[in-house]
Amino acid sequence: MNTIEFNKLLKRRIALTNKVLESKNKEYATDLDKCHNFKRAGAMLGVAPEQALVGMWSKHLISILDIVDKINKQKVSKEMLEEKIGDAVNYLILLEALIKERFRYD
Repeated sequence: MNTIEFNKLLKRRIALTNKVLESKNKEYATDLDKCHNFKRAGAMLGVAPEQALVGMWSKHLISILDIVDKINKQKVSKEMLEEKIGDAVNYLILLEALIKERFRYD
């Protein structure tokens, strides 16, 4: 992939990330806490919110691993690829938010 194509991909990914995180915030977060669901899940399971997030994220990572395992046998749709990669990226951003909040990083 050349630089122009990569930059186009990057811009699209950033735009999709913004769109999904904004729309999902209404479903999974509160106005006061964007990581509400992970904190609630962690409390329910008796683990740290970060651990709850990693448990939920593992479902998305497994989907990506399944795509990679089948890469030589089956073409994945553009829509599925974008969704699965987007889910993984979004969970990493949310994990970063939880960790930075825990340690009070700027």
